[in-house]
Amino acid sequence: MDHTWHAEGVLEALTGTGLAGAAGLNAYIPLLALGLLDRYTNLITLPSGWSWLSNGWVLLILAVLLAIELVADKIPLIDHANDVIQTVVRPTAGGIAFGAGSESQTVTVTDPGSFFESKQWVPIVVGILMGLTVHGVKATARPVINTFTLGFGAPVVSTAEDATSATVSVVAIVIPILILLFVVLFFWFAWWVLTRRRRARARATAAAQRSM
Repeated sequence: MDHTWHAEGVLEALTGTGLAGAAGLNAYIPLLALGLLDRYTNLITLPSGWSWLSNGWVLLILAVLLAIELVADKIPLIDHANDVIQTVVRPTAGGIAFGAGSESQTVTVTDPGSFFESKQWVPIVVGILMGLTVHGVKATARPVINTFTLGFGAPVVSTAEDATSATVSVVAIVIPILILLFVVLFFWFAWWVLTRRRRARARATAAAQRSM
């Protein structure tokens, strides 16, 4: 068995996982990270099929969309509508991010594409599902947090999500093994959100029954 190939395959998958997860929090940050790092650093080299991500016009468009997202996601009355729109955008970005990231040469992967070489569509589909999953947890958590903080927590939480997306995007490219830690934390957070939501519904049901 070629242990080098196996190790690089795992790192490819972790890079894609981190980028797709980051897209579930903010669709544009991981795409910008891929494009900017490819254009201005040696940390990653995008394959020809994804090189358009580092095009100047694409980067400008992504930057404008990111600026709009940064504002919209921090206003309690707008963030819900934004999450509805992003239900399509974030999974799509997740598919692009996973596909581009897992096929790129990075500081840890010298032979990209080996893990998914027989089925190039697989990383895109996996990325879409990952982006959708993270987005779903984010969209579910936001009303819970807004309720507990009377809306004041939205800007803080949104800023934390943006910072996490940026951090995970860079870590996925530079130190992909650390993505395992982010995966564990994500599942813990998802459990916390679902538990809180279940308790809130139980209290609401009990209160409704008492008022009858």
